Amino acid sequence: MYDYILFDLDGTLTDPKQGITGCVQYALHKMGIEEPDADKLTPFIGPPLLDSFHEFYGFNEEQGWQATEYYRERFRVTGWCENEVYPGMERLLADLKASGKKLAVASSKPQEFVEQILVHFGLRPCFDVVVGSGMDGTRTKKEDVVEEALRQLMPENYDAVAMVGDRKFDIAGAKAYHIAGIGVAYGYAAPGELEEAGADAIAETVEELGKILLQQR
Repeated sequence: MYDYILFDLDGTLTDPKQGITGCVQYALHKMGIEEPDADKLTPFIGPPLLDSFHEFYGFNEEQGWQATEYYRERFRVTGWCENEVYPGMERLLADLKASGKKLAVASSKPQEFVEQILVHFGLRPCFDVVVGSGMDGTRTKKEDVVEEALRQLMPENYDAVAMVGDRKFDIAGAKAYHIAGIGVAYGYAAPGELEEAGADAIAETVEELGKILLQQR
């Protein structure tokens, strides 16, 4: 049984596509680049923002930080709430809490935004621990976020811990600490991404995720 469960935020608890892609479009526009197709920007959902600007647009360190600041300029005002909780997720979290499980959020998104989103959607009371990154670029790697969440949760047995997420970064974070990595295919992973990352289980829907997390092992 998984007694401690860490959740990614974007693409796992909530669908942030509109807000994230809109903010990336805004940042790129301010950097002199036009990208009208939001679907091309979904790879920004999951990894650290700075890394994505480097990888997908070849920005150097200075340009990456400038683009990140432009992104946050819009995200602080409207982007954070252009988001929605996946159907069935609120019920699942309530069921997990009722069964006595300790829950955490482990996200590469800045912690203040994570807290703001969870409070806005009424999800904050479901979680014993919430961990995000720092605005200064610290603790952006999923491994670092998972490490801090585990430190705060203090599980007695790592065999009873699972990390749930929609991208390869979430599975890598789980593997770094030898905990179960559970992928959710309803998020933003590319085809085959979760399998290649070595996910221990993959849920196609929120309902299927509940069966995995609530099952007796």
